[in-house]
Amino acid sequence: AVNEVPAVVAEAINNAGLTVKDVDWLLLHQANIRIMEHAADVLDIDMDRVLRNIDEYGNTSAGSIPLALAEAVRQGKVKKGDIIAMAGFGAGLSWGAAVIKWG
Repeated sequence: AVNEVPAVVAEAINNAGLTVKDVDWLLLHQANIRIMEHAADVLDIDMDRVLRNIDEYGNTSAGSIPLALAEAVRQGKVKKGDIIAMAGFGAGLSWGAAVIKWG
């Protein structure tokens, strides 16, 4: 997962016709803070732009992305028009990514 997550996020951003600078938020499966820090570093995204709640809830498995997104929207972080690059992964054997425009 450590190596694949940044690569699949970069591919999704590129496929969306965007660059990393266009991305407002990075949202990853909340499995491990080190994976999120590594992905942000490789993608050159400041950790202030990484949506995370792992420190509060731990790994919430398949619910981690929607839970973190809902929380960020409720807190007013994510706003209409924001571009969010997201990726999920499981056991290092599967992964997927999407780029969305919120609202």
